[in-house]
Amino acid sequence: MARLIRKSAAPTRPLLKVPVRLGAVDTAALIAELRQLHEDAEDENVGRMPADEELYQALLYLEAHSGALKSEEARRKAAITRVKLWEYLREQADVRQGKAIEDARAAKVEWTALAESLAVNTASAAYNKAKRLRATTLMDPERGDRPVRRTPEAVLVAERRAAAKAAAERRMQEEAARHHALLAPVAQRLIEHRAGLDDDDEVTFWLDQVAAVLPDCETPIQIVSLGRYVEAVVRELRRSERESARPAARTNEARLAYAAATAVLSRGGKAP
Repeated sequence: MARLIRKSAAPTRPLLKVPVRLGAVDTAALIAELRQLHEDAEDENVGRMPADEELYQALLYLEAHSGALKSEEARRKAAITRVKLWEYLREQADVRQGKAIEDARAAKVEWTALAESLAVNTASAAYNKAKRLRATTLMDPERGDRPVRRTPEAVLVAERRAAAKAAAERRMQEEAARHHALLAPVAQRLIEHRAGLDDDDEVTFWLDQVAAVLPDCETPIQIVSLGRYVEAVVRELRRSERESARPAARTNEARLAYAAATAVLSRGGKAP
């Protein structure tokens, strides 16, 4: 019988795994719990322990005085909590170092000049390490908003996706702004000449909504709402015309306002 040969794991496999992170941790509360363990153990030096907010210094104290804990349960709990807090510090260090690198690059610092500070020997190694650190601040929507893998290639893909998404959002906002610039004066004309429009209850209701949002229409939600309200006005005017077999506008000014609203909505891809 042939002997099965087990394939060795690829050396890059650890870098391809999606990282699991602690995220937010109430470090002061955990340090306070560890302080209480030392007080309960009558640690004679606990008065010299740094404040709960001084995480790094407090951890150094707890490490140096771990022998002061007398019970095995207390030592076990303290050690596990210290492991968690050091992991939290590591995560925070990655994020903060990544931000420092971004600031350095914004100040036109070359990768060669960053190599020594990043404990590497070449500009390319500095670049790759920076990209791996960048993964700590990125989420990949293609993977359910999980953290990006810590490889330069994965970070580049995530950055391209983020840039494409941001560009698409900017285009949508610019298009919405252009459409709003055309829609707002049309909405104003509808309100000014509403007396000449059909006074059907639904028409009146939607005109009231337009009148309410139009004066302070600035936020994205307000802009979208205004478009929907004007669209509803035009839709109800069309319905009224079909049901009554008579024009929905009774004056020339109202007819022009109605026609202008219909035209703007049609150009905006929302024909009534």
